[in-house]
Amino acid sequence: MYLGLDIGTSGVKAVLVNEAGAVIATAARELALSHPAPLWSEQDPDAWVDASIGAVDDLAAAHPCNVAGVRGIGLSGQMHGATLLDADGRPLRPAILWNDGRSHAECVELERRCPSLHAIAGNLAMPGFTAPKLLWVARHEPDIFKRVAKVLLPKAYVRYRLTGEMAEDMSDAAGTLWLDVGRRSWSAELLHATGLDLHHMPRLVEGSAVSAVLAPEFAQRWGMAKDVVIAGGAGDNAASAVGLGAIAPGDAFLSLGTSGVVFRVTDRFAPAPASAVHAFCHALPGLWHQMGVMLSAAASLAWLAGVMEVPAATLLASLGEHVDGPSPVKFLPYLDGERTPHNDATASGAFVGLRGATGRSQIVQAVLEGVAFAARDNLAALSAASGPIAELDLVGGGSRSPLWAQICADVLGIVVHRVEEGEVGAALGAARLGRLAATGEDPAQVCTRPRRLASFMPRASAAPAYDEAYRSWRNLYPALKEST
Repeated sequence: MYLGLDIGTSGVKAVLVNEAGAVIATAARELALSHPAPLWSEQDPDAWVDASIGAVDDLAAAHPCNVAGVRGIGLSGQMHGATLLDADGRPLRPAILWNDGRSHAECVELERRCPSLHAIAGNLAMPGFTAPKLLWVARHEPDIFKRVAKVLLPKAYVRYRLTGEMAEDMSDAAGTLWLDVGRRSWSAELLHATGLDLHHMPRLVEGSAVSAVLAPEFAQRWGMAKDVVIAGGAGDNAASAVGLGAIAPGDAFLSLGTSGVVFRVTDRFAPAPASAVHAFCHALPGLWHQMGVMLSAAASLAWLAGVMEVPAATLLASLGEHVDGPSPVKFLPYLDGERTPHNDATASGAFVGLRGATGRSQIVQAVLEGVAFAARDNLAALSAASGPIAELDLVGGGSRSPLWAQICADVLGIVVHRVEEGEVGAALGAARLGRLAATGEDPAQVCTRPRRLASFMPRASAAPAYDEAYRSWRNLYPALKEST
């Protein structure tokens, strides 16, 4: 048996996977977000730990024999979150998360201090990344900055609390702007630019390697053996790729989670910072990946559901099973700013084209299409960087909607596949990495592709209208940006 823990933004998911690779049980605990000021997004690091322990407690209570047989544990986590620890290993402040936009000025300062940033880290300085957050803390909370002994990412803090070891995998570390992504090692030059040194960083391991052993207190609590290993794990998107079997160059998927991602595996470090494409290490040795990132994907639908005080499923049901063409209303899904292709933490969402006759279904459809148009922006950026992508697997909470999948296929102009276990992809990928760490098996034998539930072909009848709608939608961001 193998256990995967995914430390997300809205909650922690735990999955139990058997020797045949099948998910036999899941558990989840919710997490709360804090927004104490405009553009701020924070979480209590200990809440991740409590939720992780609670989720495994739930599995152990419901499936004690299976949990007792766990041999390896893998961790997946939301990326970029700055978890600042003092000399005793305790958090100095709430963690500053990936969707926090306060450090825009510090991004400019970081690029000024380190002209070689793009070549080493492979990415633009963006407020979502970890390094600018530390510059912000140094400037605005200097007393806290002076006490920083270690900086961990979310899943690394959970690992530390479960094992007593501070370690990080390559894929998550690549999202800090402190990693030499091509060499897969911490960069003293990049750390120095933010007033840090190598001793502030955890040790690095590959995602499929053993990073630590589960502490005896937790092994006893869950009835596990004393030698259960914990893998290096992965950032959430790299873990999702492992869960999807996307471990060969050219493999690609679209994630419609809280945030949205277009992800492609590469066999080399292939940065493309000019178009705000991310270039990171993959969770397996010798592999890298590119990502285009949207900060509000399924979060846009959740926001609308909250405003209308109606469940998201009810909103989707109001559209029926299909739409004939684009909504007359257009939606910019930049509720928390945007990364690819704009790199603009201050970008905001908008509805355009509202009229007195506009109904709820047209607004809901506009949200789905706005996210799909943003995904097309990402697809175009990745295609320009490394060539076209012919098809995508669809994962994340948004993958549950066949209608949204068809809209994505129509807007992107390529085949979109809805796959089995799409909603637990990151946790499943984490469990697979836990297995690889425990057994040393060939990743190709473990990281198999899930069964495809349905394939959505772009409809030729809808293509001209969606192409025109996309061109019109593309004009909205620069027009609104100029007016604000």
